[in-house]
Amino acid sequence: MKKNPNLICLLCAEHIDGVTFRDTDVLRRFISGQNKILPRKKTGSCSKHQRRLAREIKRAREMGLLGYRGQ
Repeated sequence: MKKNPNLICLLCAEHIDGVTFRDTDVLRRFISGQNKILPRKKTGSCSKHQRRLAREIKRAREMGLLGYRGQ
């Protein structure tokens, strides 16, 4: 599977500084239908934002705003 060269980081492109666990609409764009965190190759996120997204998705899961895998 080839990486799509046209993918760019959504957060960098829209100049979004910080994503918090309360922004569930934004976070849902980065999880699959099974509530798995999508990899960088699929989302096009830069490494900095991918780490932040993963951390905030995990926080949202702990707070009950997002579901865990398979739910």
